Amino acid sequence: MPSARPSTADKRKTFRELHRSGCFVIPNPWNVGSARTLQGLGFKAIASTSSGHAHSEGYADGAQSMDDVLAHYQEIAAETDIPLNADFENGFADDPDGVAANVTRCIATGVAGLSIEDSPQHGQFPLYDFDQALARVKAARAAIDKASGDVVFTARTEGFIRGRPDIDETIRRLKAFADAGADCLYSPGIKTREHIEATVKAVGGKAINFLNSGAFGFTVNDLAGFGVRRISVGGTLARVAMDAFIKSAKAIATEGRFDSFAGVISNAELNKFFAESRKA
Repeated sequence: MPSARPSTADKRKTFRELHRSGCFVIPNPWNVGSARTLQGLGFKAIASTSSGHAHSEGYADGAQSMDDVLAHYQEIAAETDIPLNADFENGFADDPDGVAANVTRCIATGVAGLSIEDSPQHGQFPLYDFDQALARVKAARAAIDKASGDVVFTARTEGFIRGRPDIDETIRRLKAFADAGADCLYSPGIKTREHIEATVKAVGGKAINFLNSGAFGFTVNDLAGFGVRRISVGGTLARVAMDAFIKSAKAIATEGRFDSFAGVISNAELNKFFAESRKA
């Protein structure tokens, strides 16, 4: 008989333990099929990607409604046996009270962790001012503690991908967010060993997530040596899939050629994998 599936509480406990020591990769699926594939490959946890899911549904990143995003989290969490971290963007609110209310809803989907950004979705300015950003982190922390203290809270500062690449301000915010109760800290867009190690040092032993698109040349072992605890890939895997799809379709449309179909995984192999994954 198949073993009992892990509960939400089990997955949250596992996810928290992963952050205590060592270094792990948390790849980003964009639907149930990609999530179950990553689980089958042995990854210990997964994280949603706002861009990957949005693009798969025909939206620009950040253009989906919160209800659609929450339904996506709930589906992935229900269909997988490993912890899911939610890329909850800016919490779909500017004010701290709105963030707290929406974080509560996010937790109810069954996620094991969630992240909150310090940049608004609508892009009228790059970052929330420091005091507002900190108040939002404190509100998210309080909501998590009230609903379920086991959910891992990641606080993000977006300066390096929002036109404000200031390492001193990044470190200032990471320190403040760590002191306000974030379990994991994340500054997407930093690229150098010096910046990575500076952020690791700044947060007093708490976990640092590094976004690795593959362009930086760092391996898992490299990043572990820098002190990184968690490595994500954002929307890159989703873009790999979309890039292959577009190139293949373009060759058919413009050249009438089907060469790109050579060597791809077979329907039978995929059927076998997903059928067996349902029995596990």
